[in-house]
Amino acid sequence: MLGRRKTVDLGLTPVGDGCTDECSVEDASLSRRNILLTLGAVGVAATGASLGIVSYRNDAHAAEALTDPGSEHQWCRVVDLRKCTGERKCVSSCQTRHGLPPDQTWMRVLSWEDDAGKEFFMPVPCQMCENAPCLNVCPVGATYHDPQGIVLVDQDTCIGSRACMAACPYEARYFNWNPPAPTNRMPEPSPSTPQFPANQMGTVGKCVLCADRLPYSKELPSCVEACPNGVHYIGDFITDVAVNGKTTVKLSTFLRENNAVRFQEELGTEPRTYYILGNGQPLGGPKEGVS
Repeated sequence: MLGRRKTVDLGLTPVGDGCTDECSVEDASLSRRNILLTLGAVGVAATGASLGIVSYRNDAHAAEALTDPGSEHQWCRVVDLRKCTGERKCVSSCQTRHGLPPDQTWMRVLSWEDDAGKEFFMPVPCQMCENAPCLNVCPVGATYHDPQGIVLVDQDTCIGSRACMAACPYEARYFNWNPPAPTNRMPEPSPSTPQFPANQMGTVGKCVLCADRLPYSKELPSCVEACPNGVHYIGDFITDVAVNGKTTVKLSTFLRENNAVRFQEELGTEPRTYYILGNGQPLGGPKEGVS
């Protein structure tokens, strides 16, 4: 998947108006002006759907949509696209930690160019949907929500039907054709769990948000820890805190003040991944030096 060129139709709909545009994603060109004018949208070739991105709403969403209101933590992810320079260290660190082969990743990085030829990037991991389509179609119940809102796959239950792969509108699930390579997780050996799947073969895998490291104390999820620019944050709705290893912020304020958006929200998946776009940039392109 990663590295293949995909040409897709984009559903770009600005607030109060309707328009469409076409472009390519992943090693292709997409107008930054269109992204800013419409709050952004990226098409997924497998579904052909019109995929919008909708602004974060200050409506106590986190408090009213918890998987388990009695849980001590409710996790989410924030991705600050203003800082992403496409180094893909988030991808490689995840592959290393989970023993994924070179042709398999649990995170895609889409890319596009503005009118001046400057390239921009958008990491797309599992969105940790509260209303997850993958969960609803699994014939054996291998996919489930843990009490803290993370979507996991029980590798001992999964039969590899791949129904969940077809249902995921984010293309964030991957079939395990080969057994995982040795990992750098310590201590070794370690038992396989849904939070750290180590027995993947003939099953479906996905981002698990490094759930075995949560609640974080000494270690953050590998993608958060590896990013040199602090693009990825792990957030907790309960404590209203998000961290990226460099900065600690108040989650609700950070999302609201930076006009955070959720990818493909119009499908009703209620994703727990929030994106921050390039705020303050002129419609003709980004400010010089902004990455």
